[in-house]
Amino acid sequence: MGGRHFLPLTNEDRRAMLDEIGAASVEDLFKDIPPAVRLKGDLNLAPALSETEALQHLAALARKNRHFQNAVSFMGAGIYDHIIPTVIKHITGRSEFYASYTPYQPEVSQGMLQAIFEYQTMICQLTGMDVANASMYDGGTAVAEGAIMGCGATRRSKVLVSRSVSPFYRAVLQNYFHSRGLDLQEIPLREGCTDHHSLASMIGDDVATVVLQQPNFFGMVENMSGLADLIHAQKAVFLVSVDPLSLGLLQTPAEYGADIVVGEGQCLGVPASFGGPVLGIMAAREKFIRQMPGRIAGETIDGEGNRGFVLTFQTREQHIRREKAASNICSNEALVALAAAVYLATMGPRGIREVAEQCLRKTAYGREQITALKGFKLTFPGINFKEFAVTVPGDPAALNRKLLANNILGGVDISPFYPEFQNTILLAFTEKRTKDEIDALVQELEGWK
Repeated sequence: MGGRHFLPLTNEDRRAMLDEIGAASVEDLFKDIPPAVRLKGDLNLAPALSETEALQHLAALARKNRHFQNAVSFMGAGIYDHIIPTVIKHITGRSEFYASYTPYQPEVSQGMLQAIFEYQTMICQLTGMDVANASMYDGGTAVAEGAIMGCGATRRSKVLVSRSVSPFYRAVLQNYFHSRGLDLQEIPLREGCTDHHSLASMIGDDVATVVLQQPNFFGMVENMSGLADLIHAQKAVFLVSVDPLSLGLLQTPAEYGADIVVGEGQCLGVPASFGGPVLGIMAAREKFIRQMPGRIAGETIDGEGNRGFVLTFQTREQHIRREKAASNICSNEALVALAAAVYLATMGPRGIREVAEQCLRKTAYGREQITALKGFKLTFPGINFKEFAVTVPGDPAALNRKLLANNILGGVDISPFYPEFQNTILLAFTEKRTKDEIDALVQELEGWK
């Protein structure tokens, strides 16, 4: 098969279209582009391939990648290798869902609207919040949008964010705040967690939002006791970014007084896919519902009394008042949210707890074995969920190259984000890791000098 034969248009088709618009050739369509900037000659491309040859070439390129199917991953820092039940792909692969987009017309969008509603309901049950949406791109944008919600609710412009919050999330915050003229200040660390004394000295009646992460970027379980009272005493908003799977074991954010809850939903049945698409989680107490960006699905009844679903709060930035919008997010993450909903429904409360327990236990086992090795030292004391930081002997990049040669995706070097922690990597242990895999990692580390 020739390289061009797959094109759906014949020469006769192209001629008919050119005749219809009065153009003599395809080149005529570009005559308004100055000749000086026009390409002269052909592109420097390899000869055309047949369909079979192209597929073989693409497969050869793909084999150069290391991923969760051909390597054992201990890489985390926000994206993780979790078990994904096959039922998720079966449901999300149905054309009724993957071909659907914005459910503006409820009379023809009941299936998608119900899926969004069920997802929101489960996120509220998981976090203890009153309302959730389904429009955040990822964990980073969810943090930024949540912090801005707090600014809108308090009519203040200063936000405090702990340095234990993911540096990727903080970079998104800085980007958002720079363009809006808002003030972002960082709360120092104390042994890998938020320094409560520094927070107490920094918070005042000019602070809109305080942003923390639980567990934090280092996998440390933060002490949230008393923080809500401290923050609310200044009438500020308490925002926490969570790992949703950790809520199978830890207190819900509602229990320790959070106002807005955000997080990354990739761990809820969503493949890593080399970084996306992923899912931003956002939930809040009811009083913040009018500050929430994106779409919220609600339950109602039709004229005959039948249960139905609609988009609520339609007077939002994607419809009217765009110049007064609190957010420019108006996307529809419903397909990825559906994957999370199917995961949560499949696992149930007991399954989520079991996954969380396995993450906790396997992380503890990995930490015990690795820190017993000569030259490997636990960076921070405390309780770790799913990952921990460890100081290693020598260059982390060289260590990771050695591991990769043995089909192991090693830890994330955190020194570019925290210069004070040189030769330190972040290792992740999910429920998918087996004892043999962890022992193999330990064996490779043991031989490292």
